[in-house]
Amino acid sequence: MMSLPVGHAEGQVIAPASPPALAPQGGGQSGAVAPQPVIQLSDIYKGFFLGTDHELTVLKGVNLAIYPGEFVSIVGSSGSGKSTLMNIIGLLDRPTSGRYLLGDVDISEADDNEAALIRSLSIGFVFQNFNLVGRTDALKNVELPMMYAGVGRAQRRERALKLLELVGMSERIHHQPSELSGGQKQRVAIARAMANDPDIILADEPTGALDTATGLMVMDLFHRLHREQGKTIVLITHNPELAEQTQRIFTMVDGVLGEGVSTKGGAQ
Repeated sequence: MMSLPVGHAEGQVIAPASPPALAPQGGGQSGAVAPQPVIQLSDIYKGFFLGTDHELTVLKGVNLAIYPGEFVSIVGSSGSGKSTLMNIIGLLDRPTSGRYLLGDVDISEADDNEAALIRSLSIGFVFQNFNLVGRTDALKNVELPMMYAGVGRAQRRERALKLLELVGMSERIHHQPSELSGGQKQRVAIARAMANDPDIILADEPTGALDTATGLMVMDLFHRLHREQGKTIVLITHNPELAEQTQRIFTMVDGVLGEGVSTKGGAQ
């Protein structure tokens, strides 16, 4: 499993001496040392200026701890701030104030290049609208993150083929997005999110553009990745029923994040 990089020098990734380990699935042995959070936010605020003299505060003192190998959800209505929070967790944006630790890395001390490197190697994204590259077949779409990470052609081709097989798309590797159904596009997007073997998957409304049956199949795929590969998965959704399938639910209302509530049978 890839460790979280803490910086780079002369183009090389520098890994911490003790990268965060995945939490054991199905319960650990008694007496085992409790894992440290892989995602830890402390007193996070995010504001946007409207004009020159008015700031809209979107996130208000958010505290969040997610542990290696967890499958959690952040649920809230449109405008609650959950997508802004996802952007901060995913290093697509920075908070106005507060502290963010990603594994052993203090993100507030990372410059933009370091943050981009950490994001590309440690976090995979799945979006509602798939965000696949048009006029590019499924195989090359999955290869793209590896190409940007400097992986050789033969190695990235081999891994892309394995990932497409994993998500049940081995018969569609040369199909372009316009030739795929919504569910097929999302499966390709999930394979792409796994390209650089990230520890964390962020899924922003991944079933929002799908019918109910297809959405359930996509959720089953997330459960497999969580159960069989130990991925830490953060699901962003407005749908409480989807959230109930995860291990813990965090509810966001008007920029305030509630404490995580354990579910009865999520992510089994």
